[in-house]
Amino acid sequence: MTLQLRRASEPIRMRNYGRIVQDMISYAATLAPGQERDSLEVYIAQCMRQRNLVWNKDQEAGMNRVREDIIRLSNGQLHCDSVLFEKEMDTKKVKGKK
Repeated sequence: MTLQLRRASEPIRMRNYGRIVQDMISYAATLAPGQERDSLEVYIAQCMRQRNLVWNKDQEAGMNRVREDIIRLSNGQLHCDSVLFEKEMDTKKVKGKK
């Protein structure tokens, strides 16, 4: 007996972030605006910045790039304009870069 894996029908839009980040963004877009959605946006942005650093070792992963990609992947439903997002992303520094 073989086990067949269910494949997602939607293609990965940005391969450097992967399907999990894409699925998290889709889920966040379904949430009502509030603290849970804002916290999830911050977590997604942190994941995206880390993955961006893995793929682009020579350049620092700027938050403007991550913010634009979140807007693009959510089809404009997420804007990353909450106070929590700004506060968390301004205080987080990328380690290993001098």
